[in-house]
Amino acid sequence: MRTAVRRRVLGAIAATVTAVALIPGAPGTAAADPGWQPGTPPLSTPWTDEVSPDNALPEYPRPQLTRDRWQNLNGVWEFAAAGSLGTPPVGQTLGERVLVPYPIESALSGIQRSEDRMWYRRTFEVPSRWRGDRVVLNFGAVDYETKVWVNGRLVTTHEGGYDKFSVDITDALTRRGPQELIVGVEDLTDATWQPVGKQRRVPDRGIFYTGSSGIWQTVWLEPVASKHITKLDMTPKLSDRSLTLRANTVGGSATVEAIAYDGRREVGRVRGPANADLRLPVPRAKLWSPDSPFLYDLKVRLLDRNRTVDKVESYFGMREIGMKPGADGRLRMTLNGEILFHMSTLDQGFWPDGIHTAPTDEALRFDLEQHKVLGFNTVRKHIKVEPDRWFYHADRLGLMVWQDMPAMKTHPTEDPPRHAQTQFEAELHTMVEQHDNWTSIVAWVPFNEGWGEWQREATGRIADEVKAQDPSRLVNAHSGVNCCDSKGDSGRGDMIDHHAYVGPAQPVPDARRVSVDGEHGGFGLEVEGHMWFGEGHAYEMAPDSATLTRRYVENQRDVLSSAQNCGISGAVYTQITDVEHEVNGFFTYDRQVEKMDFAQVRAVNEEIIAGADGSGGGTEPPGPGTPGADGIHYYPFSEGSGTTTEDAVGDADGTFVGAPTWTEGRNGPGLQFDGSSFVDTGSPLADTTGNYSVAAWVKLDSLGGFATAVSQDGVSDSGYFLQYSGADNRFAFSFVGVRALAPQPPETGRWYHLVGVRDVTSGTLKLYVDGQLAGTTNACLGSDARGNTVIGRAKFGGNPVDHWRGGIDQVHVFDRALPADEVAALHESGR
Repeated sequence: MRTAVRRRVLGAIAATVTAVALIPGAPGTAAADPGWQPGTPPLSTPWTDEVSPDNALPEYPRPQLTRDRWQNLNGVWEFAAAGSLGTPPVGQTLGERVLVPYPIESALSGIQRSEDRMWYRRTFEVPSRWRGDRVVLNFGAVDYETKVWVNGRLVTTHEGGYDKFSVDITDALTRRGPQELIVGVEDLTDATWQPVGKQRRVPDRGIFYTGSSGIWQTVWLEPVASKHITKLDMTPKLSDRSLTLRANTVGGSATVEAIAYDGRREVGRVRGPANADLRLPVPRAKLWSPDSPFLYDLKVRLLDRNRTVDKVESYFGMREIGMKPGADGRLRMTLNGEILFHMSTLDQGFWPDGIHTAPTDEALRFDLEQHKVLGFNTVRKHIKVEPDRWFYHADRLGLMVWQDMPAMKTHPTEDPPRHAQTQFEAELHTMVEQHDNWTSIVAWVPFNEGWGEWQREATGRIADEVKAQDPSRLVNAHSGVNCCDSKGDSGRGDMIDHHAYVGPAQPVPDARRVSVDGEHGGFGLEVEGHMWFGEGHAYEMAPDSATLTRRYVENQRDVLSSAQNCGISGAVYTQITDVEHEVNGFFTYDRQVEKMDFAQVRAVNEEIIAGADGSGGGTEPPGPGTPGADGIHYYPFSEGSGTTTEDAVGDADGTFVGAPTWTEGRNGPGLQFDGSSFVDTGSPLADTTGNYSVAAWVKLDSLGGFATAVSQDGVSDSGYFLQYSGADNRFAFSFVGVRALAPQPPETGRWYHLVGVRDVTSGTLKLYVDGQLAGTTNACLGSDARGNTVIGRAKFGGNPVDHWRGGIDQVHVFDRALPADEVAALHESGR
């Protein structure tokens, strides 16, 4: 474990990055104010002390559409809490000072508290050299509902916390002198159904964090002509080595001229009407990839009767995202026509000093640089949308990005109301429209784990609409479709995405969708002095850096096995940094400490990317197993007394733990479990990497929660669970994150015969209830669980869980996948 204060771009990465010359904007008149003081964050990053009113994110904020002239309005503004946003405080001096663009909950803002409604106020002057131009006011993002006044005139309103918006304020300006700008914001976070991602009014010391209200991205001015370019749409087309380019403009008809450059060398040009698709040739194109993130420069002029009225600069990468079968016949993701495994982290983009806003541009770049250091080629940007400069850095570093839509809140009993559904869809399509030029973005992710989802059919429709809006990228309709609040698989989109902690998940691709592990891992380590709350949690805790690194490497080797044998095309490890109470990052939340051996991390990640090439794996087919109706271990519970029970076939007698009691079973004596007791067989009875079956008669005394009849301990989690799933109110045969479910809820006080069948050859889990096949699910690989087989509980996250509440009788373990006729016969026998 190393202290990791990194103020430099690592040499190997810096060599691949060519910075675009971006001209700093002139600060506004309120940039420095002695009334502002920063707060004290619970943790400080290496960049916290670099932030001041004179350098609050001074970089050009829109790297894909640059102009020479602009004015940065970041800096100290006046601030006040608001009761309502009805009447703006025109001409009034507000009582507090806030540093824009840091959200008010952050220490860097100087406010460091939450408000439902708030006023921002400042003045600025328009440079005299802009006279004759239109003046546009730009906001990178304001969370959530915004009203903007210039000189007392309402110039725009906006709803949405993650998208940028602009307004022409020319007609509201006075001819000379200071101009007054007032911004009113309402942000109720999760008290409403607005998209919030991981923000909460009250962080839960779990997976939801501090909110970010108000202005949280750069505010700036630019002068433009009445006819000017508002956006460039750019889509590379490798089949004919060209770029489809559309210059979107306002102000009437005009002509566009665009020239692409490789350094100073012109490679192609096109001239044609504005607001129309043009073909820009890119002969002998240099392709963009994580290993070679080459980008072409682009210069665009807008002409009105051959007179240049606007000119912008941009860039683009030539790359193409797709899918094709590997040599093993399974569908996999491709980049530029070649299979490439997406090795990703979950990147949530939170900061202890700036919350949603990185303290500096160097800090914003740092997390992405570390992905390259660690051997990742992909980032899953998790239910947050970053400022444009984040994508600019990803483009230049060579990182593929899965971009999530920020989720609405979860609710245990309510779905989002209709107006919230409509707003969510509008913001989703705006996110796609505003980010469809970034070379790094390769996939859109509308939903995560069912958060804010209202209907499975609606999810499928939305996935289809996003694909129609942007056919050039993949659509992951629902990351973690197997998990949590999910409404189920819509069958739409381009990916089947499962989550499993610690995992990895092992979904199998189908004929038209690739499969991915959307989240796994989550190994944690507490580092004293570097935790938001002074202590933390993870899906599995490690005592030291060496153990943490070892568990990561072991888990990643399972990812490679899943890729080779199950066909997953990508995997997402949780996560790049700690966040508040979560301590499962490669870095502490303050980015001060490296928690693993990065050389080992990089080595195994590169091994996965090289080995997951679609050629398949080399698992040996399982043997036939042991014949017979009793299996290799059988617990008839025939004693009726005592604190042990005989293995009637093998030599793994069971020992009572926590005093299960004898009762009338399904066939003679049985055992009663009280929710805290179990039977330990003292041995691993099944080889969980091969075929096996587990059978038991069970009776539940109560429903709700999870209850496991038979399982086998692994390092962190049970290798399998023959169980009642309280999340589904169904019997299930499960791996972590994967369940073969019965179709109907069980009744209490009734005996049921459960048989779980693991078939490695077909890659399935099957659940039989009372001799009939009740549920089947894909589960390509089982975990190698070498702990004891136990009756009456499970193991999860390293802890005993899911103790049975009721009766269990006649437990069998087989070293083969029982066929349906033998399952039926076993049920009929009553054994």
